[in-house]
Parts: sequence; structure tokens; C-alpha cells
Amino acid sequence: MDIQFSTYYTLIFAAIVLLVGKFLVQRIRWLREFNIPEPVAGGLVAALISWGLNAAFDVRASFDTGLQTAFMLVFFSSIGLSANFLKLREGGMGLIVFLLVVVVFIGVQNSVGVALATALGLDPLIGLIAGSITLVGGHGTAGAWGSVLENDHGIPGAITLGIACATFGLVIGGLIGGPLAKWLIQRHGLKHPQGTGDAGALEAGTPNFEFPHKTRLITADAAIETMALFAGCLAFAEFMSQLTKGTALQLPTFVWALGGGVLIRNVLDYVFNFEVFDRAIDVFGNTGLSVYLAIALLSLKLWELAGLAGPLVIILGAQTLVMAAYAGFVTFRLMGSNYDAAVLCAGHCGFGMGATPTAVANMQAITNQYGASHKAFLIVPMVGAFFIDLVNAVAIQVFINVFG
Repeated sequence: MDIQFSTYYTLIFAAIVLLVGKFLVQRIRWLREFNIPEPVAGGLVAALISWGLNAAFDVRASFDTGLQTAFMLVFFSSIGLSANFLKLREGGMGLIVFLLVVVVFIGVQNSVGVALATALGLDPLIGLIAGSITLVGGHGTAGAWGSVLENDHGIPGAITLGIACATFGLVIGGLIGGPLAKWLIQRHGLKHPQGTGDAGALEAGTPNFEFPHKTRLITADAAIETMALFAGCLAFAEFMSQLTKGTALQLPTFVWALGGGVLIRNVLDYVFNFEVFDRAIDVFGNTGLSVYLAIALLSLKLWELAGLAGPLVIILGAQTLVMAAYAGFVTFRLMGSNYDAAVLCAGHCGFGMGATPTAVANMQAITNQYGASHKAFLIVPMVGAFFIDLVNAVAIQVFINVFG
């Protein structure tokens, strides 16, 4: 029996997931120690309940994915609205090095997928589905390239397979990032800023997203102004998506939302000398992030993952180990082997296996415990939400041309 929940019920369930996740993280010590994000903790409980209802009563719940998309766009808009050109310049050489590290990893990830698929007697393109198409690319890229592989390359069920792999990556990315960063911090005795800042009001100038539980002092007027800014970002994203559809400039909608945020923020800053209220953007952005992850995990169908072929499970397991090893030994060292590098590793695991919101949630779990990492929160959203999609699209096309 299929049950379809409307927008309102989807939002209610998402809120319950977040409250359950917060309760679990507060009460279960190992969840805190391994820095598991609250939406992941609550979402996995919801996924297990959904799996139990399906197994026992053949009940399949579906939630409004339009709401999930909307909150994802709000999150990416908040990244753009938080990034004036001075902040972008602060990324400097660290941003370039991290981007190069990620570019190399995409090649590694696809090479592992193709090699294992070939060794296991599968079409090499299935290795790409269990590679950067779904793991770095996420659900949107999985659906887009899945239709290409089905229609142009004769891979049956590529879309369904891609969605399942992307879901696996979303969960695993949220599970391995925090523990890896914690292990690096403890093993190398890394020094971190004093205090976690989970109580009290947030001081002006503190970068967004670093302490999601701190109090942000905002007003109703600021909230209304901020809503208008977000509406402008979403309108820009919709307009540009339609304008560039089918052209060489076609990009995922969330990339246009981020770009619109950057454009609006800097026009207001440098043309109209309008002071954007960062704390309100922070509140909206963190809310969008949490609700997006909650709905994504609410929609997780564990029975579809359980039905994956054994060889594909082997490939995904290997990709998880490769991600952790690459982040721990390559990303960490090339980014400086310091506290910022450890937080960057948590973020890399998040979008290297899942999505940029997962990366930010991973980093929040670390900075809530150990202290701020301005560098990581500056670099990861820009690389994970903007540059990576452009690089990944080129890499996927190259691998398809070679093995297709």
C-alpha cells in the first residue's frame, strides 16, 4: 500500500525527525563522540521505521520532494548571500589546493568504480553510476545522467540504480565524516580554538553555519528583508535554469541559486551600500539545511538498497574505504595537517559521498565540539556547491567517452 504525504505532513514529519535526532544525540554518548549530525541520527531512525512498515505490512510512504528541493535551494542561496567578494578572496591558495585535491579524487573515485565493475563482470558504466555520478553528484546528477545511460548506452534501470547509490552515499557521507575528523584531531593532538560556543548569543562577524545551536539575535524587519533576498535568489535560479536549458551553460538549479546569492549580496554591498543582515541569513540557511537532510532521509527506502546486487554493494563498500583513506591521508596532509585540515576532511567526506549539505552538517558536528574553523566553512561550500559540479560534469563525460 502506497501512502502519499502532502507538503504540510512532510514538514511535520521532518520537524519530528530533527527533534528525535536532537534527543538521540543529547542522550546517546557515542553519537556525540563520533559527531553524528542530528538530521542523520533522526533520519536513520525514520528510515528503519519505514523499512519495518514495508516489511511487515507492505506499506510504502512517499513524501513531497518539492519541499525538499525548496529547502535545498534556500540552503545554497544562504551560502551565496553570505559570500561577499572579500570573503571569496580570503579563500586564496587554500581554495585552489582543495579544489585540485577534489578534482584528483573524482578521477580516483571513477577509476575505482570502473575497475571493480569490470573485475566483477559488470558494464564499466555501472562503475560510473557507483562513482562520481551519484556519490559526488548526488540525487540530481544521478537522475540526469541515469536517463542518458538508459537511453543512449543501454543500461537498464540506471535511474533507479543511481538514486539508490546516491542515497547510500548521503547516509555514509554523514556517518564517516565526523568520526574521521575526530580521529585526526585526537591522533595528531591538534589544537583548536577555545570553547565550543553552544550557549549565548553569536557575536557579529562570526562566519555562518559554524555554530548552528548558538542564539542569533534577529528582528521581524530583518527576517522580512531576508525573505525577500531568498525569494530573489530562487527567482534568479528559476529564470537562469529556463534560459540556459539545453545549452552549454546549463547547470543544476542550486548552482544558479548560489550564484544569484553571490550576485545579489555583492550588488547590495558595493553598489547600494546596503548592509545585509548576516545573522538572519544564518538562521534561514541552517533551517534549510536541517529540513533538507531530514526529508532526504525520510525518503530513504532501505528495501531498495537491500535489493542491490552483491557486486554493487562491494563497489560501494570499496568507495567508502577509498573516501575515508583519501581524506585522511591526502586531503588532510595537503591542506596543512592542522585543525582546519581535519574539519575540511569531514566536509570532503560529506560531499565526496553525498552532498554539500551533508558536508556542512559534518563540519558543524565537529566545530560544535572543538571550536570554529573559518577556513573550512569558507572553502567547502564554494567548492562543494559550485566548482565541483562543473568539474564532475567534465569528468563524467570523459569516462563515458572512454568506456561507453
